[in-house]
Amino acid sequence: MGRRKGPLSFAWKLGLGSKLAELQPISPPRVSNGNNSGAGRSCHGGLGKVEGGTLGPPGGPCMGGLVPKGGKKKTAGSRLWMRFDLTGKTELLECDKSVIIQRAGIPPRDLRILGPVFSHSSNIIAREKAMVVNLEVVRAIITAQEVLLLDPLSQEVRPFVDQLRQQLASRSSPKTQNSDIQGKETGSPNGGRWLSVNGKGEGDEFELPFEFQVLEIALEVVCTYLESSVSELEKDAYPCLDDLAKNVSTKNLERVRGLKTTLTRLLARVQKVRDEIEHLLDDDEDMSHLYLTRKQIQNQQFEALVATSASNNNVAPVPHTGRLNSYHRTTSFVNSVRSDDYDVEDLEMLLEAYFMQLDGTRNKILSVREYIDDTEDYVNIQLDNQRNELIQLQLTLTIASFAIVLDTLIAGLFAMNIPCQLYNVNNLFGPFVGGTSSGCFIIFLLILSYARWKKLLG
Repeated sequence: MGRRKGPLSFAWKLGLGSKLAELQPISPPRVSNGNNSGAGRSCHGGLGKVEGGTLGPPGGPCMGGLVPKGGKKKTAGSRLWMRFDLTGKTELLECDKSVIIQRAGIPPRDLRILGPVFSHSSNIIAREKAMVVNLEVVRAIITAQEVLLLDPLSQEVRPFVDQLRQQLASRSSPKTQNSDIQGKETGSPNGGRWLSVNGKGEGDEFELPFEFQVLEIALEVVCTYLESSVSELEKDAYPCLDDLAKNVSTKNLERVRGLKTTLTRLLARVQKVRDEIEHLLDDDEDMSHLYLTRKQIQNQQFEALVATSASNNNVAPVPHTGRLNSYHRTTSFVNSVRSDDYDVEDLEMLLEAYFMQLDGTRNKILSVREYIDDTEDYVNIQLDNQRNELIQLQLTLTIASFAIVLDTLIAGLFAMNIPCQLYNVNNLFGPFVGGTSSGCFIIFLLILSYARWKKLLG
């Protein structure tokens, strides 16, 4: 192969030339209004029938369909998804893995993260054109144009669906429509909200890109869900621990054991989400990959720059001058891309806010665990005290038994058939028994006093 010439050679050395064939402007998806016909269309790769859905964008890789009751059974391997566009409009889709992979442009292994095996893990993974989010109840694929939410009809996912639809609809106000008109003039896919490569909008008001808006809502829903779980745990834990402190019984101990199991699981869930956010905050490169809108605008601008440079080379009277100018433009653009890729201040502030909230939730769980540990220590002290009292009672009874055994020994000696002159003494039984018993009692008091002197008894 010959060596590449012209303005593309510099970009090819930087590793950007291999992407030129893939860099195509991404047009905003067309959203249906629910009046389209053709109910019951099939999805390429296995689309089942969905009740109450709306038709998807025509010509897309996956289409939803309004299907009456009693339709066909869904294809094996297909799962229910809900699609959100930039304006908050939704539609239900039932697609298999191949359709989602083709539509979102993600590798197949990323769908395993959203599967039931890794349902309790926490991951925020950035790809070339999409972001895979698996945070507790929220499992979605986010692009710069749409959101694909898995299992949207679940009761735990309802708050996320409602909040996402409400906030996206509120942000697509007449002000946003005006900005959309400006965006068409400037060629921006997000309606003029992101006019520059580094994502800094003009004016005092600054709005996050679409993918960060969805990520913010997901983090808010997850943090609220975990916070409510911790509140329920606190509501049940403190009365149960107080009852255990008052009365140590098998029932109370069983309740505390169940609370500790719930607390351990909840702490692990909060810790997973917190560690994932902390991992992103520690790596600016990973955060820069999450800027899907910025990467899309950069690709479009780079493609437009390359097309302009190519046209200038074809019509320029002095080829070397045109190549030199295009070379400098390409160099300045690549340098700006490199500098802007690590401008992650907006995402860093967003993640830090929810990281602090999760840290506060984690501290609440740790405070409940400390209260449980303190209660257990208090119960153990109570049990040790009772054990000490039993030992003291046992020691007292042992001393009394020793004194009684001495008196019994004397009585047993005189009960034997041994010749003794004391048998012939009249009226000796009473004084003798009284004297021996008194002596044994005095021995008991002496041993008891010695035990108290040695602090063996309280």
